Amino acid sequence: MDFTTGPFYASLMNRENKVRFLDRTTPPHIITLILLAGLSALAMNIFLPSLPGMTAWFDTEYRLIQLSVALYLGVNAGLQLLMGPISDRWGRRPVIIGGLSLFLIATLGCIFAPNVYVFLTFRMVQASVVVAMVLSRAIVRDMVPQDRAASMIGYVTMGMAVVPMVGPAFGGVLDNLFGWQANFWALFALGALILWLAWSDLGETAPLSGRTLAQQFREYPELLTSRRFWGYALASGFSSGSFFAYLGGAPFVGAEVFGLEPAKLGLFFGAPAIGYFLGNFASGRYSTRIGVNRMVLWGTLANAGGITVNLTLFYLGLGTPLTFFGLMTLMGLGNGMVIPNATAGALSVRPELAGTASGLAGALMIGLGAALSALAGLLLTPESGAFALLGIMLSTALAAIMTILMVMRRERRLGLS
Repeated sequence: MDFTTGPFYASLMNRENKVRFLDRTTPPHIITLILLAGLSALAMNIFLPSLPGMTAWFDTEYRLIQLSVALYLGVNAGLQLLMGPISDRWGRRPVIIGGLSLFLIATLGCIFAPNVYVFLTFRMVQASVVVAMVLSRAIVRDMVPQDRAASMIGYVTMGMAVVPMVGPAFGGVLDNLFGWQANFWALFALGALILWLAWSDLGETAPLSGRTLAQQFREYPELLTSRRFWGYALASGFSSGSFFAYLGGAPFVGAEVFGLEPAKLGLFFGAPAIGYFLGNFASGRYSTRIGVNRMVLWGTLANAGGITVNLTLFYLGLGTPLTFFGLMTLMGLGNGMVIPNATAGALSVRPELAGTASGLAGALMIGLGAALSALAGLLLTPESGAFALLGIMLSTALAAIMTILMVMRRERRLGLS
């Protein structure tokens, strides 16, 4: 059944025009979607400037505390495989409310953790907040068709980019003033506020079909055998892989290679979000006119270009904190163009399974990101400097270019472009 032309879609379009803020009998307001996605992004990176200090606090090694990124991403990916089908079966609203509630409990566990192993355990449970990011995208696809979905997802993620842009800088200041736990208290307060907002404003949008959960999971092979789905999912996964490697390795480079203190590291660390904001703006403004494939291609080229220049400067002995972090804005720009458009394409393979597709595509992206983040933490040493990190980032950026070019080539052969 095509929900972009059926009675459900027509009814939802009529309701979309009557969205009322803080009225959960209507679809959610765009502000709610922005804040849901923003909380998920903030939980990933607000505490990153504190990682070197947390290493000393827990009397452990950086490689172990850095697993708070890699393990978080790994659980994040696994949950996305579950949350998509569950939300298609029982609706977006109850899954989001439940995920946010679990996130609050886990955040308290991180704050009061007596050792690094308890901290890492609760940090993995914190990944339940991923439902906010995954299902905010699915809600958009519930409401509008593919090209407009790319545009709307771009605007939603453009708005949420403001949060992680200031998050590391804010987290660094909190660390300097009150210690690393202050970052998690901030997450708890914001999570409680957004849980209340979701409870009050989040109207159900899922086209519930009545299929059992087992039937929902049996839809995965249909998506996994779709070359179109794989093309978009891998383009997004490889492009964002450079960003996740950055998450895992940039705190080490900033602290150990450049000797930056947490507040300054947090300020520099947010540089990619500036580019991400601009890339999302470009997606929101031009995706409908230009089309998702070309937007994805241009984004992958911007991503790889910035990393190539960055690596070249280090080989020439000209690498500085300003060049290293400043050129990461191009990585952010590229991802801001790739992710909304590739996501909209992946979610349009089967619009009635938008939650399942969003979860599966997100799991592929985050799972790859978890592996790259862990790899960056494993390979980085004071002797390797920034070279190991930039090498990983460039490899995955080039893979993203190859993937979208293969998709475009196939579409030309099939006469779809």
